[in-house]
Amino acid sequence: MQGGGRGALLPDRHPTGDFFVCDILDAIPKDDIGTMEHPVFSLATRPDRRILRYARGGVEITVTPSVKGLATIHDKDVLIYCISQLVAALNAGRAVSRTLTLRAHDLLVATNRETSGDGYRRLRDAFERLAGTRITTNLVAGDYETTAGFGLIESWEILRRTRGGRMISVTVTLSEWLFRAVLAKSVLTISRDYFRLRKPLERRIYELARKHCGRQESWRVSVAVLHEKSGSASPRRVFRAMLRQMAASNHLPDYEMEEEAGDIIRFTSRAAVLEAPPVLRAETLEKARALMPGADVYALEAEWRGVWAATGRARLRSPDAAFLGWVRKRVG
Repeated sequence: MQGGGRGALLPDRHPTGDFFVCDILDAIPKDDIGTMEHPVFSLATRPDRRILRYARGGVEITVTPSVKGLATIHDKDVLIYCISQLVAALNAGRAVSRTLTLRAHDLLVATNRETSGDGYRRLRDAFERLAGTRITTNLVAGDYETTAGFGLIESWEILRRTRGGRMISVTVTLSEWLFRAVLAKSVLTISRDYFRLRKPLERRIYELARKHCGRQESWRVSVAVLHEKSGSASPRRVFRAMLRQMAASNHLPDYEMEEEAGDIIRFTSRAAVLEAPPVLRAETLEKARALMPGADVYALEAEWRGVWAATGRARLRSPDAAFLGWVRKRVG
């Protein structure tokens, strides 16, 4: 990356050993395609009590705030965590429902949030804004197209607190619309570094790049269309300047940004998105054979590679440690 762009990211507050090793992070981050494509969340950093209206390509959306203001793009971390847990459960063949019981600490860790008292307070504020923000839309979720009104979450309830008042566990009931999207697998894997992006607009631009560029080499879009799709309230000239600053800092996960003639922005996949298959050492396979005597370690390796590819081809700092961690979970 150019110019130390990574320095502009938030610190990794809860570093872990590697992919497939930490239970909390086994649920690969997933985002729903509907809210990646269309502006539903506020990009403001202060209470936003505007009524948002958006119409494009036959989709109409009205977002109405509560007295607490609109749900923000940072509040969306809660939904991403819930979606990720549901998809992981579906992939494992477990039954799922719209209501999830979550450990608040796990949610904070997985989304790179502080686990201080202030972190828990901000999490509660996010629940309130998510439940209070009302959406009216004809968005398609799965095989259905309906015009309906709903909250981003239907309800939430703190089940337990510590003596100091921090929440320990909480139940969240998702909207039927969002739950149908999960069941239909209308979701995309996103980078864990998404949670390290400081600015709301950076998160929104990453979502749009991930949705439209995907595994393609690049995606070109006009500043005017990007401005509309982002939901930014800034004038276009200010929005354009912010895009130029993002391109110069060059720390967007997975994608590089470049301004082209004609007021066009080009997003190009970084090499990390197309990560080469991990190579394991011979001694690693021997260790796997010791962990699972009699098993075909080459078949295990092939299965692990398949899981790695299906869950987004994450960059592995230590493929050998990741593979052995996965094998140990199989044994357990």
